[in-house]
Amino acid sequence: MAARIRLRRVGRKGIPLYRIVVADKDSPRDGRFVASIGTYNPRAEKAQEKVQVDADQAKAWIAKGAMPTDTVRALLATAGVVAPKA
Repeated sequence: MAARIRLRRVGRKGIPLYRIVVADKDSPRDGRFVASIGTYNPRAEKAQEKVQVDADQAKAWIAKGAMPTDTVRALLATAGVVAPKA
C-alpha cells in the first residue's frame, strides 16, 4: 500500500476544517483513511492553534514510507515535525 499523508475536509460550507489523515494514495479526498494524526483549522486566531498534530504518529508514518502532500509538509514543518522544504 502506498500511503499518503493529506488533508480531509470535515467542515461545513464556509467554515473549513480539515483532518490530517494517512490514506491510500488512490482513495478519494474525503474517502477511506488508515489513521487520523491531527487537525488543521485555517480560521483559528493564533498560529499555534491552527495546526494540531501528533508528532510521534506523524514521524512513525513518515518512517514507514508515507509521503505527505506539499500542503501537509508545510503544515508539519510549521508544527516542527519535519524540516522545511528547501
